[in-house]
Amino acid sequence: MRTDLLGLTADSLAALTNRGLVKRAGKEAAPELRTDADGTVHGSFSDGPTASLPPGGLDVARCTCGATGVCRHVIGVILAYQRLPAETDPGPLSAESDSEPLPAEAGPEPLPWSPGQVTDDELTAKIGARLMAAARRTERTGFTARVRRATSTDPVPLVELATATVRFLIPGDLGFVHTDTVAGSRDDVIALAVWAFRVADELHPGVPEVRVDVGGEAEAGTGSGLGRALGLAGTVLREGAAHLGHGLEATIADVQRHLDAAGLRWPLLAVGDLAEQLASYRDRSAHYRPELLAGHVAELHARHRAVTRPDATLRSSVLGTAEAAETPLRRARLESLGCRIRSLGDQRIAEVYLAHSDSAMVLVLRRQWDGDDDGAALARRRIATSTLAALATGNLVTESAVRSASRTVRLATGRISKTTVSPSRGDWGELSPSLVVTDFAALSRELDALTLRPIRPRVEAELVRVVAVAGVEAVTYAPGDQRLDAVIVDRAGNTATVRAAHTGAAPGRLDSLAAVLAGEEGDLRFVSGVVERTAGGVVIEPVGLAVGGRVVVPDLQPAGRSGRLMVAEDHRHEPLTAALIDTRGLLAEVAHHGLSHLPPTYDVRLAAAAQRLTVLGLHRVAQAVTAFAAARTHDSDEVVEQAWIDAYLRLDIALDLT
Repeated sequence: MRTDLLGLTADSLAALTNRGLVKRAGKEAAPELRTDADGTVHGSFSDGPTASLPPGGLDVARCTCGATGVCRHVIGVILAYQRLPAETDPGPLSAESDSEPLPAEAGPEPLPWSPGQVTDDELTAKIGARLMAAARRTERTGFTARVRRATSTDPVPLVELATATVRFLIPGDLGFVHTDTVAGSRDDVIALAVWAFRVADELHPGVPEVRVDVGGEAEAGTGSGLGRALGLAGTVLREGAAHLGHGLEATIADVQRHLDAAGLRWPLLAVGDLAEQLASYRDRSAHYRPELLAGHVAELHARHRAVTRPDATLRSSVLGTAEAAETPLRRARLESLGCRIRSLGDQRIAEVYLAHSDSAMVLVLRRQWDGDDDGAALARRRIATSTLAALATGNLVTESAVRSASRTVRLATGRISKTTVSPSRGDWGELSPSLVVTDFAALSRELDALTLRPIRPRVEAELVRVVAVAGVEAVTYAPGDQRLDAVIVDRAGNTATVRAAHTGAAPGRLDSLAAVLAGEEGDLRFVSGVVERTAGGVVIEPVGLAVGGRVVVPDLQPAGRSGRLMVAEDHRHEPLTAALIDTRGLLAEVAHHGLSHLPPTYDVRLAAAAQRLTVLGLHRVAQAVTAFAAARTHDSDEVVEQAWIDAYLRLDIALDLT
């Protein structure tokens, strides 16, 4: 009995081929089946073709129809084999054409199997010695993976790597391993996934989902390779954004080239964001915020410290050294969750968020244009063979996608003709459970368990989720901040806040969002957006809404569509949160003005802030602020900078954990 064929569900077959091929195969007249002694299943079709499936996966299947790759006849043989009575050991026989495939629930119970049980000899037989050697090189460097074990709702074990997702569709059979990379381009990821499961089985047995570090060494005391980046951060701290002109651009470009050549991907992205904040200040853009600039400076130091301290963290997870910059994907189905429009100087940037059904992650398709067009005008811009509006509200099927280590995706220009877009009905509840939030309390616990933000992998859209909405309690508007807040509830009565701020790049954002939340567009089912935990509550920055059988993207709507908004009362934080926010803002003034240009009253305000934290019981944070104040009086610039880093990191992390 071929248990591998019996264990293939419709979803598994669709992952290995495509859903359209599976549907066509289901409509074919069933073939006459026979099974050889070695387990090879043969199927003869009435119109002539004969397909054969030896053990070892679909790659070794053959058919006389002449099709390239797996054809509908091969799938038809599998479906016919699954319709056989369970007790039958098939010899030559005929399967009736009007039978339906057995549902997945009717098959044998999944075995308590882990991919970590696969041996290295089996891996070598599957991917070859050359790719095993490549996998070993990656293991020696070290890499981070997210391991998700099989559950009753999702019976397929999965490993998420930086540039690929690996799924083990049939227990114990490497012939039915699915990756989202182009076949043969990165089969070494199969070995990496098996080794990740081994580590998870050893260190976290039975945990449904866990992130693990595999291979590598901590390399304490050997340096981080961030010397030039830290020098740039020091310049920003000493002079401040207010006193840095265009002369720093050459230094920034040199630092970026050095980090790129060294493969230090997460610090490279941090330097890019730092440069973006400096450019925003020069252009007097509303995108500039001293807290963001200060956070990027502190992040570079945090990553340096994490890999050079005595109990150093694995370099690959902190510096992003483990994976290739880009990986081509095989045929991918991407479902859009919406789009965000932002401005940077005289440019407009559109970010389309795409849920990848095979890998349970969200990818970002980014485009930018010169000029001052708003979101409604940009919606008509062409991207590949479609428009931005169609991509932001549709389902994308493509064979030309290339994914980066940071989960951005681009469409390779040579294969645009193999990309199709169709409208989405916003049926986001069918996405992977890891992307859909139905319990706000569980989401809060998930956010609490994350690695500290300054040293987390800089993965695009890591915290983009689809949030199920049971009801909307209130919608308010804060005129001073030009911000809309809406309190939504889940089925258990837990609350979260949908929060959006006005921007000239998307003038219709608040109007359209208010209209949907007020029920003017129909029944609101889901909100997609970036989730975070702020001041003890869950906050969602929306990028799309599923309402009335369609997807609405607020950033692409014209202005002036909603009615009246209720003006919010003056919002005051809890005393502890307010003290942390105020003190962080005080420290962020260093990145804005520069240590050499702080106003005369700064030290007095710093001492008052430390005293306020002490009274509230935040003694360690207060001590770090006091140490910074003392260093400013007596110590060298380098000591003062390190004292500032200590204080800012403590404040930033305390706010994340509040």
